[in-house]
Amino acid sequence: MTTAVVEIQDLAFAWPGQGAVLELPSLRIEQGERVFIKGPSGSGKSTLLGLLAGIQIANQGKLKVLGQPLAQLSGRARDRFRADHLGYIFQQFNLLPFLSVLDNVTTALTFAPQKRARLQGSPEQEARRLLGELQLPGDALMRPVHALSIGQQQRVAAARALIGSPQLVIADEPTSALDTDNRAAFIRLLFEECDKQGSTLIFVSHDPHLEPLFPRVENLQTLNLRSTC
Repeated sequence: MTTAVVEIQDLAFAWPGQGAVLELPSLRIEQGERVFIKGPSGSGKSTLLGLLAGIQIANQGKLKVLGQPLAQLSGRARDRFRADHLGYIFQQFNLLPFLSVLDNVTTALTFAPQKRARLQGSPEQEARRLLGELQLPGDALMRPVHALSIGQQQRVAAARALIGSPQLVIADEPTSALDTDNRAAFIRLLFEECDKQGSTLIFVSHDPHLEPLFPRVENLQTLNLRSTC
C-alpha cells in the first residue's frame, strides 16, 4: 500500500485584499512518485510550492504533507518540519556565493537534526558522495561557489536539497538556465539520487520539453486551478 506524501482537498490561497491566486479541488501524490507540474507564468506554480513547503498557509481547504496538516503548526514548527523533511531546489539556486561548495551543501543540516540522524557518515562525507554522484569534479569542492559555472552551481543546489535523505524534494524551475541536453542529463541524475534515497520529487517547470522524462505530468489548468495574476 502506498503512502500519500501530499494530500490536498478544496485548497484556496489569496494574498490579503486580492482575489484567489490558487484554487485546487484535489491533488494526491504518493511516496516515491516523480511528478512534473506545468502551467504558464502566473498560474500559481510557485505559490503551490510555497504552500507545500509551509512558507505560506492556505486560506481554506486541507493540505497535508507527509501526513502533517501544515496549517496546524506554528511558523517555527513549520520551519523545523521543512528543514527536517524537505529538500528545496530554487530557480535561482540561492547558494551562499563566498562559501565553498562543501560548506554550501552541509549548511542544509545546520537546523535539521533528523536529516543529520539519517546520514550514514559525516556531513562532509555525504556531501562529497552526493556531489560525486551528481558529477561535480572533485577539484571544485573547496572552491567558492561563485567561481563555478551555472551547470555546476545547479548540481551544488541539488546536493544541498538531497543531503539527509529528505522525504520530499521540491524543484522550482531549476533547469531554466541550461540548454536542452544539460537539462535532460541533470534530471536523470536527480531521478537516480531520489531513487537511492526513496525521496518523492515534485518538479515545476513551464518547459514542455521536459515532460516526457516524467512518469506523471499534472497541468494546473486542468486541475481547475485559477490565477488572478
